[in-house]
Amino acid sequence: MFNIQEELKKLPHDPGVYIMHDADDTVIYVGKAKDLHNRVRSYFRKITGRGPWIDKMVALIDYFEYIVTDSELEALVLENNLIKEYTPKYNTMLKDDKTYPYIKVSLGEDYPRVTSVRQMKKDRSRYFGPYSSAYAVNNTIELVNKIFMLRTCNRSLPKDIGVGRPCLNSHIGRCCVPCTGNVTREEYATRVDGAIRFLNGEYGDTLVKLKEKMTQLSENMEYEEASKVRDLYNSVLFISEKQKITAYDEDDKDIIALAGNDSDAVIQVFFVRSGKLIGREHFHMKNVEGVQRKDIIEDFIKQFYAGTPYIPRELMIEEEIEDIDVISGFLAQKRGSKVTITVPKIGKKEKLVELAAKNAALILDRNMEEIKRKEAKTTGAVREISDLLGIPSINRMEAYDISNISGFMNVGSMVVFEKGKPKKTDYRKFRIKTVAGPDDYACMKEVLTRRFLHGMEDRARLENMESDDEYGSFCLFPDLLLMDGGKGQVNIALEVLSELGIDIPVCGMVKDDDHNTRGLYFNNVELPIDKRSEGFKLITRIQDEAHRFAIEYHRSLRTRSQTHSVLDEIPGVGPQRRRALMKAYTSIDEVKNASVEELMETVHIPATTARSIYDFFHKE
Repeated sequence: MFNIQEELKKLPHDPGVYIMHDADDTVIYVGKAKDLHNRVRSYFRKITGRGPWIDKMVALIDYFEYIVTDSELEALVLENNLIKEYTPKYNTMLKDDKTYPYIKVSLGEDYPRVTSVRQMKKDRSRYFGPYSSAYAVNNTIELVNKIFMLRTCNRSLPKDIGVGRPCLNSHIGRCCVPCTGNVTREEYATRVDGAIRFLNGEYGDTLVKLKEKMTQLSENMEYEEASKVRDLYNSVLFISEKQKITAYDEDDKDIIALAGNDSDAVIQVFFVRSGKLIGREHFHMKNVEGVQRKDIIEDFIKQFYAGTPYIPRELMIEEEIEDIDVISGFLAQKRGSKVTITVPKIGKKEKLVELAAKNAALILDRNMEEIKRKEAKTTGAVREISDLLGIPSINRMEAYDISNISGFMNVGSMVVFEKGKPKKTDYRKFRIKTVAGPDDYACMKEVLTRRFLHGMEDRARLENMESDDEYGSFCLFPDLLLMDGGKGQVNIALEVLSELGIDIPVCGMVKDDDHNTRGLYFNNVELPIDKRSEGFKLITRIQDEAHRFAIEYHRSLRTRSQTHSVLDEIPGVGPQRRRALMKAYTSIDEVKNASVEELMETVHIPATTARSIYDFFHKE
């Protein structure tokens, strides 16, 4: 038994990392400390003002463990690694764990290429980024390769010079074709240097050269080529005009600012390279409730730059952070040279931080508006339906539909929506077993009976299990059943539920003569619903989804039945040999009339298989 008060007394006065666990042995928080004894004990003192989020976390702590390190810097690195490993619920974290794309110039090759990568290695290559948009990265690479005509192939040059034919890019004028030996290594290196300057935001030389080339082509009346160069010129001009020049110095720096509310936070980062703002990205942080702004910024810096291959010389932030010296040391270690973290108070630097903060606020507002729109279409729409039907709380809704063609191959579909969103992992298909002919009511009765009997069996098994780690989706019963139809389908559903002793509200989605939803049938009354409301739109989406799912299943069964062949019934003939026979012979009769020797020679099959085919068609 872990005695928290006794274990607190044993904590050393050393730097390290502490790990909080709940009663289920789940890691709920990871933190670092300059002094483990003082920091961990502080969580269990009666302190006011630290916020409900921390209080809630402390209440869940069942036991803790700790790892002593030699320094705060080691503790910071270990903390980052453990947060990535455990993704604790109460740590402020970047919302996504994806890797961002970078542009790589492979300077380690004799004839470098410009490519997109997700990770930076310790090699001789030059990296640019990060970028949140792979689309923007690919467009930039395409433009660079068009301007400087760099190779995109993966040939090993110069070893493969003169081996094989040049690729398509050489024929359409997209490559200077170093694989032919017509371009020296020095000439190619000049092109690569130009590409690097371009990626650094130095567009002047490129614009001058493109304009000269465009003029020369026009004078030579090569107007088609001149128009292509003009398009490139305009593309570069557009990019250059978007750049904002920060003339106070030419260092590389990142400018970081925050906008947040009680539940969400957005970090805006401006990337300044060689004195020019070459890009900006925003990042969402989660678990920010009750967390101070400076702590959110600190957590972002630690997590983002731990996984970012390029560290600039300076980070400009809007608030002082607690462990600024330790974090600076951590970043300097990664960069290989000094990294400064500053909080500008006046001048151009302060204006840039302010601009980043404004951008973060705009993104947060936009996101909140988007969240509100999504909520209106999902949980808001569910509330409208709940209010209309007078059902206090609706979370899970299930809808059913039947599909057949004149009673042929009856199938049923079950679709599930939770909180107004489709939960496709819980969708189910039913092949009707007991009904022949076009009887939708009987088909629906079979589908619902099978669904809820299965659910009752799952629930019975679940009661005998020690945990609920494994159970089928049938075990979850809906808060509302939606039937594709009116009074008739609703009564079928109510009959099945009554026979099984299950109490679930049932609502019919009534259609008009044009097969469009016009209202809801509930408790023997047809309720009109505003067709402009989000509730009506959700009902329509659910109805369409149930219909689509049933039709797709029916179509797949028809396709399978139509592709069935008598050849499938022959032992030893699988899909591959069936295709070979159908390709070699124009009809089944030709296969039937072929001798064993002809089958062996024509289809190249073993004698035993050929004999099996022959005997199948000639048995008495």
